[in-house]
Amino acid sequence: MLFLHKHIRNVHFMAIVTPKTKRNLIEVARQLFAKKGVESTTMNEIAEASGYGRRTLYTYFKNKKDIYKAVVGSELQNLYSALEDVIKRDLPADDKLMMFTFSRLTIIKEVVTRNGTLRADFFRDIWLVENVRKEFDKKEIEYLETILSDGCKSGVFAVKDVPKTAEILHYALKGLEVPVIRGVLNLRLDKQEDREIVHSLILKGLNKSK
Repeated sequence: MLFLHKHIRNVHFMAIVTPKTKRNLIEVARQLFAKKGVESTTMNEIAEASGYGRRTLYTYFKNKKDIYKAVVGSELQNLYSALEDVIKRDLPADDKLMMFTFSRLTIIKEVVTRNGTLRADFFRDIWLVENVRKEFDKKEIEYLETILSDGCKSGVFAVKDVPKTAEILHYALKGLEVPVIRGVLNLRLDKQEDREIVHSLILKGLNKSK
């Protein structure tokens, strides 16, 4: 578990494959949304702050909702790029699953909390965020299937239905996001005791050890 905690900090963000101008517009919009909120930010302000002008802004985005979706997608890309980095690591399946779990919760909290006023919009406009997340979530389930399949092949896991188990794990982790981010669930991912609880629950379950 100390090994996992040490390496979670080393998970890096990969570049988003988007035209540079569009990336810059998205980042400018993100900063304004984080500072003022989505509703209080205008397209004119985004165009002016970016230095590109309205014509360039409307070349890439039809309206503010469109650019907000792009901001959410960009932030989520950071999360899933980091998870892809975990998948590529040469680790036993159980260690990889734990690193995946802790990295996921740590990074999603960082993604949301670094956005200031934008945090409220992530929670208030949950259906729009969920719509943007659909493709990302499918990818995450695929990542979990890969870990579980590798674990079964190596004899670390005994899973009868890998796709269904991966799906359940995905939604279980997703359900922890809001309480962890808001601090309702006092789960300290940098705390050894809390990591041990999650480790035991996922890998050992609730049955009494024989």
